[in-house]
Amino acid sequence: MASISLQHIYKTYPGATEPTVKDFNLDIADKEFIIFVGPSGCGKSTTLRMIAGLEEITG
Repeated sequence: MASISLQHIYKTYPGATEPTVKDFNLDIADKEFIIFVGPSGCGKSTTLRMIAGLEEITG
């Protein structure tokens, strides 16, 4: 059974004063379907890139 669990995830880009992703938690169970919805710039793509291993989690 596969699952994904993220606890208290942060991502701050170099030179930024505020984190792009701040204290994010996520649990996805096996065969569960989810979507990310939110305004532009809220960290959806960054979060997906961290899950895929394309972005380093900074905290």
